[in-house]
Amino acid sequence: MTYSGPTSETAISYSETPIWDPSTYDAQRRRLVPSIDLLYGTAGDLVRRVGAARPAVLDLGAGTGLLAAAVLAAAPTARLHLFDGAPPMLAKAQARLPESAVEAVTVADLTAALPAGPFDAVVSALAIHHLEDAGKQDLFRRVHAALRPGGLFVNVEQVDGPTPGLTRLFEDLHERHARAAGSDDDEWAAALGRMAFDRCAPLADQLDWLAQAGFTAVDSVARDGRFVVYAGWRG
Repeated sequence: MTYSGPTSETAISYSETPIWDPSTYDAQRRRLVPSIDLLYGTAGDLVRRVGAARPAVLDLGAGTGLLAAAVLAAAPTARLHLFDGAPPMLAKAQARLPESAVEAVTVADLTAALPAGPFDAVVSALAIHHLEDAGKQDLFRRVHAALRPGGLFVNVEQVDGPTPGLTRLFEDLHERHARAAGSDDDEWAAALGRMAFDRCAPLADQLDWLAQAGFTAVDSVARDGRFVVYAGWRG
């Protein structure tokens, strides 16, 4: 396994935004993300279908390795490159995942240069919405360049509705789910504080940006309210 630490070009300062506590992250994510097994499992199943015997997979915003674990459950021979700006989260991911499956780890934020690849798949979960819209579009172009022909990009994402009214509906449904899953007042208030830093965009806009970046057959694959799995393939 190779490891790349932060540099002046790639390191991110987390003093500007609230961050998760790795010790409580997994349990909170299960309460705060509806249908998490469906969403992450769908992403893993798409990776399984890329047709490589040992698919090389770049996980952007890998966190504690929840999505990477779902990828391995569906595609046990996958070779993972974990990419995240928070070393404590990456440490938990490495403890969770088989050492033989993790080929490289990079400490960097999503505006940094991506590993050259080429990758069979690039995956991400609930990270790209932290970028402004121009940053999302730039990242999609860089992801496209990092994929082999026929490679897959799949994103588990939190999106806005196409209208303010639908965005509010998604927000209400999200809170209802979280409360039903056991999220209390303090946890939900903390979640709202983190989401104040999110820069979500409508699904249709993001699919358009993928197409503009060169992806083909872009579409949503699974959804629960504001949480969507969408994907595109490099032709």
